[in-house]
Amino acid sequence: MKSIVITGTSTGIGYACSKKFIEKGYKVFGSVRNDNDANRVSNELGSNFVPLIFDVTDETAVKESVKVVENQIGDQKLSGLINNAGLGVMGTIQSLSAEQFKYQFDVNVLGVFHCCQAYLDLLGADKNRKGDPGKIINISSVSGEIGMPFMSAYNMSKFGLEGFSEGIRRELLMYGIDVIVIAPGPVKTPIWKKLMQKNEAKRYDNSDYRESVSKLMRMSENMEKAGVEASVIAERALSVIENIKNKTRYRIDPTRMQNIMLQLFPKRVADRMIAKRMKIIKE
Repeated sequence: MKSIVITGTSTGIGYACSKKFIEKGYKVFGSVRNDNDANRVSNELGSNFVPLIFDVTDETAVKESVKVVENQIGDQKLSGLINNAGLGVMGTIQSLSAEQFKYQFDVNVLGVFHCCQAYLDLLGADKNRKGDPGKIINISSVSGEIGMPFMSAYNMSKFGLEGFSEGIRRELLMYGIDVIVIAPGPVKTPIWKKLMQKNEAKRYDNSDYRESVSKLMRMSENMEKAGVEASVIAERALSVIENIKNKTRYRIDPTRMQNIMLQLFPKRVADRMIAKRMKIIKE
């Protein structure tokens, strides 16, 4: 039986990927952060889901999880590692604390580094293992190529993730381990509710950005409604793992044309267009 490790499987894209791979006959080792989620997802997805309880920011716990996987797959190689666990920290540069900014980096970038490094041998860096080398899929975002107001921390993490992915893709050619980025636009997942909670927005009631943040909340609600289902991302992840030839990056974006147009404009023109839409400057 082929096996794969997926991080952040309690909800959203990670859960959808776990379900899809299990349907196709894979054993899924999925990371969750607590026993309750481990029990719930195991009951829902069945015996071919094996929970790994760790937070990606905990390097020691990530390394310990490798032993659980190794005990079950023996001398076989993993078919893949999907680095999906992530979060979004939103706020103006004036309002973000250094701790918030660092936490965004720790989860979305350093967490991916921890998992890639820990699982390299099982993916094929250990040439004594049997089977074809596995693939690494890093779940990025369109925010990894387009910077938006109030998302500087999130943009930083996804821009960083994409640079990291490109660097190690070339580095890991030695072992035949491919690295592919999937960059979704809006997806119907809980991340939108987590990003823009109303109690967070209240921090800006007396700020110059009060109107802009209110606009962002309305836009976030609309983006969630327009987003693709998480199962669409899962289908792409499955095709990447099973296909011999892949592109290095897949963009899955229901607002694709709008974002392409933004990238075609000169930066200063795009700056003003975005700022006007977000009520940062007047029409």
